[in-house]
Amino acid sequence: MSRIDIMTALLCALLAPALSSAEEGPSQRTLPQFSVFPDPAGQFATFSVAGRIDTTNPFFQDLGSNGRRCVTCHQPQDAWSVTPPHIRQRFEATRGRDPIFRTNDGSNCPDADVSTLGAKRRAYSLLLNKGLIRVEMGVPETAEFVVLHVENPYGCTSDSKLSVYRRPLPSTSLPYLSVVMWDGRETFPGKSIFEDLGHQAMDATLGHAQAAQPPTDAQVQAILDFELQLFAAQVATDRAGRLDVLGAAGGPVALSRQDFFLGINDPLGLNPTGAAFSPKIFSLFDAWASLRERGERSDARQAVVRGQKLFNTLPITLTGVGGLNDVALPTDGQVHPSLQATCGTCHDSPNIGDHSLAAPLNIGLTDVSRRTSDLPLFTLENKQTGEIKRTTDPGRALVSGKWADVGKFKGPILRGLAGRAPYFHNGSAATLLDVVEFYDTRFALHLSARDKADLVAFLETL
Repeated sequence: MSRIDIMTALLCALLAPALSSAEEGPSQRTLPQFSVFPDPAGQFATFSVAGRIDTTNPFFQDLGSNGRRCVTCHQPQDAWSVTPPHIRQRFEATRGRDPIFRTNDGSNCPDADVSTLGAKRRAYSLLLNKGLIRVEMGVPETAEFVVLHVENPYGCTSDSKLSVYRRPLPSTSLPYLSVVMWDGRETFPGKSIFEDLGHQAMDATLGHAQAAQPPTDAQVQAILDFELQLFAAQVATDRAGRLDVLGAAGGPVALSRQDFFLGINDPLGLNPTGAAFSPKIFSLFDAWASLRERGERSDARQAVVRGQKLFNTLPITLTGVGGLNDVALPTDGQVHPSLQATCGTCHDSPNIGDHSLAAPLNIGLTDVSRRTSDLPLFTLENKQTGEIKRTTDPGRALVSGKWADVGKFKGPILRGLAGRAPYFHNGSAATLLDVVEFYDTRFALHLSARDKADLVAFLETL
């Protein structure tokens, strides 16, 4: 298999266990239909409904000018995203020459000094430490705000082209999306999610890979068809063992068969079937609740059961959430500055965990109070009211131009979490415990130590 040229030499090394079991025919190379990889919690797997993972697909081909491929930032062993430990391995193995290290969007600024190895470490520090890609966006001409000041620790201080830093979203389980990209910039009115994904593939080839011309319609369709066949989820944790035994429904095979349509179980009354919202989002481990086992593994499984129950039932008082507490809700036409909710209010898709309709929200991740020294700070002014907002990422507002959209992002699919840390759009949560701690603090949940551990145990199984 040493002749495989579908990825960089380093990626081949990282994937050696999986590639060694791949089938190689006279005209195609494949990975197994069910490909398993280790992660910090145990193991996750990718399942392809096509029967195999075809690595001759344009997803793995160099269609640009800088060596980048879709797989460069969407790697199988990282649950089809990228993770800092593997990015650092690639840096060391190639002395910063791997295609992910390109100044068009991999460096902290486009004009960063990359003349020496040390300079490269500094230039790509956000990518190396948090897996963040720089996204350069202009302020819409019709925006309701102006940029008064940009404080960027790396020198990107333009107020017309803003540099924001975000995690690559996973290119798996895509049939369950309602929005493409963190800020929805690849979601277009009147277009299906499949058309949006095709447009995103074209833009990624022109932008990230710096292609001189767009990919062909056939190449875009082949990438789209490939991505839509992939489903990734945890298959085992070190503590609870396999997640598809004793009646449990964990893993990517069950995920690939999950019912979904836009608006399914929407909490705001927008389900097209008219069905009422159910806060019971996850039922993967219901069967484990009645197990009568003893021992360490049993204790771990019961922690998962408790964590799933907390996700489904924990009362949460939502306040200050842009997109929920400051708008009239379709359910009653009223604004609710305080809203009684559960995790499922924002993660309503059954056994998937994203929102089944476009619902960008500002939960406070970009507030100045949460800024760390490695992120920029933007000072924005409302043109009409003179109100000032300071944020580390304007979010959806850089797409819509709306003042109300400052700091808003979508909630991602929650499956395969353990394989793709860190979390949130800006990588601000290094671990799943950090995610739980954020919500505990943000919404004054007063979780006990056991509650936190149980929630982490459950999230690790997704």
